Amino acid sequence: MTSLLTTFLNPADASATMLPCHDTDAADLFFSERPADLEQAKTLCAACPLIDECRQGALDRREPWGVWGGAIFDAGRIIAVKRGRGRPRKNRDQDAA
Repeated sequence: MTSLLTTFLNPADASATMLPCHDTDAADLFFSERPADLEQAKTLCAACPLIDECRQGALDRREPWGVWGGAIFDAGRIIAVKRGRGRPRKNRDQDAA
């Protein structure tokens, strides 16, 4: 993602440090296995000035996974939501909820 960001931003520009993906405390959210973390990363992307360029760059590069431009990528394509690890429940109560 650094190459994409440096294409659009001058490294001396202070706004580069304000991008949500450059926050060291939040960086792990963008590549987490937990669906809740990925949703939080998508929320952080919402105010990013490079959201469209980031998403398009990830599509062009067929990024294998992660949150790019406010979208979850899996195998180079955008998916609506990431399912948690493990097998889905088999009880009927879950389907009714």
